[in-house]
Amino acid sequence: MSDTENTGSVAVSDPESEDQAKTAKMDLRVDIADAGPCRKRISVVVPEAEITTIRNGTLDEFASKASVPGFRVGRVPRDLVKSRFRQELADELKQRVLVQSLEQLTEEFEIDPINEPDMDVETLEIPDSGDFEYAFDVEVRPDVQLPDFADLTLKRPSREVSDADVQNYIDRMLFEYGEKIDHEDGAAVGDFVSMSVDFVYEGQTVREIADISVRVQPVLRFKDAEIADFGGALTGVKSGESREIEFAISAEAAYVPMRGEKLKAVCLVSSVQKLEIPPLDHDLLDRIGVESVDKLRQEVKDILDRQVTYRQRQSAREQLLEIIGESSSWDLPEELVLKQVENALHREILEMQQAGYTSKEIRARENDLRQHSVSITRKAMKEHFILDSIATAEEIEVSPQDIELEIMMMAFQSGETPRRLRARLVKTGVIENLEAQIRERKAVDVALDKAKYEEVPMDEELIGDDDVEAVDDAICNVMFARASAATAKSAKQSST
Repeated sequence: MSDTENTGSVAVSDPESEDQAKTAKMDLRVDIADAGPCRKRISVVVPEAEITTIRNGTLDEFASKASVPGFRVGRVPRDLVKSRFRQELADELKQRVLVQSLEQLTEEFEIDPINEPDMDVETLEIPDSGDFEYAFDVEVRPDVQLPDFADLTLKRPSREVSDADVQNYIDRMLFEYGEKIDHEDGAAVGDFVSMSVDFVYEGQTVREIADISVRVQPVLRFKDAEIADFGGALTGVKSGESREIEFAISAEAAYVPMRGEKLKAVCLVSSVQKLEIPPLDHDLLDRIGVESVDKLRQEVKDILDRQVTYRQRQSAREQLLEIIGESSSWDLPEELVLKQVENALHREILEMQQAGYTSKEIRARENDLRQHSVSITRKAMKEHFILDSIATAEEIEVSPQDIELEIMMMAFQSGETPRRLRARLVKTGVIENLEAQIRERKAVDVALDKAKYEEVPMDEELIGDDDVEAVDDAICNVMFARASAATAKSAKQSST
């Protein structure tokens, strides 16, 4: 005889009886209080009478289906079922009480959770007598007060794209096709240097980069720091010479122990190179992929026109969000902000790709974003909740066709096939950011279409100063990896 036959068995899955139980509302006592930024503390009391009703219903279902040796199914005495299936009855009772009470909470109270409730179900026990009380914290969406968009007047910066703007863009583009030529003179801003770099902290080398080639620009920007006087320090340096530059790690770097710490970069230059710019002849036009200089100028003008539109939109968007944000007193919990750092970064990069910015410009912006990720993400999340409120109020949806059109436009801009781009977006998880971005953009469009505008001159150049050289690396990444490995090793040793 098997163990199952000795102990008895029961199956209690009965959708019809569960649906009937859900139709009867429980007489709950609920208290909801603020527990911090966008966080609620919810306390629930389930009266003994409600528990008794659910307990009896659960016992009836067990008794009707229990299989116990010596008894026919459905004929097992209730007291025997209670003793034989004590733990199973307790687990089923807890599940039904929690599910039914939580569903009722969602229906009767205006709670809009962001994440799952912070509740340890395993520690909860339904008492044999008396009321059942439980409490949990949950992160909720903030209450955003939206204005009447038709009453808003926003300033719209405008300017015409000039021939000089187009030529400036082409001149910058030609740098990408230039050839580096070694020379013996001292380096000047705009030249390239090959060098090794030792990063020294409190007299000790904490990071080494054996070989790196960078353009001498006023600022050298890493993902977690920037060397502000890089161009000045390396001006005049020759092959075989070194320069020392002091700088500080970003206050929001990923590796917390080094935030704000001062380091010294010791740069040993192995070669200096000037960039020889090629003439814009037929061969170069073929490499660029255009038929003529006139065609190139027209394509550049189209790019700059899109960037004007992008800046107008960004300006109006910032004004709109600032107006709504100023009327809101809510703040965001720090742990929620940290979860969304990468999402905010991906969204910004996507928008710049669609606006036609070069990979160099995007990389410089990405490094700047990473250095200030926490504060930027906090701002982005507040904006997300505002735009989500607009999208919800306006019943905005994102269709599969919207996503496919967006991918086709991005593929055209980047030179990839739509299929390959989609696969990359899915693999990196950015496809979800894309859907959210489209929904938020539609929300902005709805609000901005209703607003009124005052035209003002655009007070910034389309082509900014090319004074930043961005490096796709973090100075502290090796230290961060070592610390993570040490923590993992310590945790493993503690567990054993």
